[in-house]
Amino acid sequence: MDKKYFLAIDIGASSGRHILGSLNEGKIELEEVYRFWNGMDDVDGTLCWDLDRLFNEIIKGMKKCKEIGKIPESVGVDTWGVDYVLLDEKDQIIGKAVGYRDHRTDGMDEEVYKIISEDDLYARTGIQKAIYNTIYQLMALKKIHPEQMEAAKAMLMIPDYFHFRLSGKKVQEYSEATTSQLLNPDSREWDYELIDMLGFNKEIFQKIYMPGTFVGELTKEVRDMVGYDCKVVLPPTHDTASAVMAIPTNEENTCYISSGTWSLMGVEMDKPNCSPKSKEADLTNEGGYGGKITYLANIMGLWMIQSVRNKLAPDMGYGELCDRASRETIKSIVDCQDSSFLSPDDMVTAVQDYCKKTGQQVPETLYELAAVIYNSLAKCYADKLATIESMTGIKYNKVNIIGGGSNAAYLNELTAKSTGVDVHAGPGEATALGNILAQMIESGLFANLREARECVRRSFEVKVYSN
Repeated sequence: MDKKYFLAIDIGASSGRHILGSLNEGKIELEEVYRFWNGMDDVDGTLCWDLDRLFNEIIKGMKKCKEIGKIPESVGVDTWGVDYVLLDEKDQIIGKAVGYRDHRTDGMDEEVYKIISEDDLYARTGIQKAIYNTIYQLMALKKIHPEQMEAAKAMLMIPDYFHFRLSGKKVQEYSEATTSQLLNPDSREWDYELIDMLGFNKEIFQKIYMPGTFVGELTKEVRDMVGYDCKVVLPPTHDTASAVMAIPTNEENTCYISSGTWSLMGVEMDKPNCSPKSKEADLTNEGGYGGKITYLANIMGLWMIQSVRNKLAPDMGYGELCDRASRETIKSIVDCQDSSFLSPDDMVTAVQDYCKKTGQQVPETLYELAAVIYNSLAKCYADKLATIESMTGIKYNKVNIIGGGSNAAYLNELTAKSTGVDVHAGPGEATALGNILAQMIESGLFANLREARECVRRSFEVKVYSN
């Protein structure tokens, strides 16, 4: 029987990859076939995504599959959360595809809270406040460009827009929709009453579908460009939810960290926790595969390391940086949750200023800065683990680190030491892998997620760091 291939297009805030997945003798094999750069462009003072360029990159990578003779059975796209586009009656984008680091949302939380209090909003949605959430982006649009919202015929989150370009079908995937802070976490549907209260055009919101849904075939235009046809299948389109699918265990009560540009630390639950205590703990109820709740904390993550490295030594590998940081003795700690690290003009200065402000030793070299950030992340993980345990009433005896950050050996060692539990690191390509698992389950290669995760455990090395 011919080998079946499944294509994950995993687009992060700084790069995108086309990764083919297949089964070989009961184990999953991954092959990167194409990689491309990503980043926000400053367009007249607004940070935007160039979606036409990104779609061209999607097509280039799909063509590459044909060139190497590995045509996928299906394709799915995952990206970051919260960002969206509006489409007019001709399905053209209205305005700009503004990115989440743009400052147009500054002060929009107060505009929302004039209509619904912060406490009531959390009780309704279960989503922690982040000033870049779609709800605040839409409020900014309503204040700055109300004519755009009124003219819109559809709103699509970024991965849904790419699925539309591939298939011609407008659908909204569940996990990405939860990042909007406009979903009812119990019904898993849009909270239209809330949308009405906020004065948003409710006609633009598309029907929500669960990950694993078959959307359709490629459009004729796309077939002609790539040279073949295949199915379009929804993965968990929010990259965090895809990564969580790839946890290499079926053990109950597993705590995970999806470690990359952001660190998402949490657990899977069947029901949301929208209580005042949960809000106070700064935990969020995002969507996952099978309608699960990924109950987690958003932590700034390796974005801080990426930023200082890009400024001071852009050609240095992260492995070398991690190793050199491990030799430093500086003990300063910064709060990785502090808003000063979200989108500073200069991350080096932001870290140094925080240390000055708090009376700690100021890191001067790249390696001292990296050591401060790694140690700060490990402390943050330990604090969040304690918080999650207090909210769930469960004691976790290990932490599974998945995603690119699972390769940061020094950070893994620090995390084991700080949390007091063993750290299981891997697989590194968790997001693309989860995307592929959703497609494989849809195709019938696996009966369910339990079976798929068992295969992940057999297929990929997981390194254990003892506390």
